[in-house]
Amino acid sequence: MHFATDGRTLLHGVDLTAAPGETVAVVGPNGSGKTTLLRCVHGALRPTGGRVLLDGRDAGALSVKERARRVAVVPQDAGGVPGLAVHEVVAMGRSPYKRFWEPDGRDDAHRVAEALRTVGAAELAGRRFDELSGGERQRALVARALVQDPGLLALDEPTNHLDIRHQLAVLRLVRDLPATVLLVLHDLNLAASFCDRLYVLHEGRVVADGAPAEVLTEALLREVYGVRAHVSPHPTTGAPNVVYLP
Repeated sequence: MHFATDGRTLLHGVDLTAAPGETVAVVGPNGSGKTTLLRCVHGALRPTGGRVLLDGRDAGALSVKERARRVAVVPQDAGGVPGLAVHEVVAMGRSPYKRFWEPDGRDDAHRVAEALRTVGAAELAGRRFDELSGGERQRALVARALVQDPGLLALDEPTNHLDIRHQLAVLRLVRDLPATVLLVLHDLNLAASFCDRLYVLHEGRVVADGAPAEVLTEALLREVYGVRAHVSPHPTTGAPNVVYLP
């Protein structure tokens, strides 16, 4: 897949596969093309070369509703939705399954309440979305994605604004979903702990992919991130643990 805009190529022949039920992270330095890639996958951007396939179907040939039934998105930073309560924002996740202006039913309300409980945000249901903190807003957006019942869940920095307890809770939650999960992460240790496979982007190209233990090497961190680091198995989890050196 390629993507170019304003005479600049941001993605150069990126080839990425996420199998059903996998949790796959895209990592890399700032400006490497991670968010651009995710936006091409969920349809906010159209690739200028190549295709995105969802369950073997060309995503570009799907209607907006068809695509929304297959892919749910949690953006990195979502602005407020003036005047709407949290439960109303979460209920938007049911819109791909409803006719225009069709009211929410009992099943919709049950799904919304269950999703908010799942992300630990049941107490936020009646609050105004645009008055929430960044972390509260992020949990509400994950709940909205859950009620969409997607086959693919695409998340851009889902731990943004969250304290460490909620970072772990959200990543544990999405990892255990039956959906395929594709997420952009900056924290390499979280990516190593919660993801089946990693793709490393650098200047719009995939420079490494595979299991975390195969990808996160001291040589790669030096080459791609320009940092010295020590990588060893975590004493408890066995996942690669990156310690950055001065």
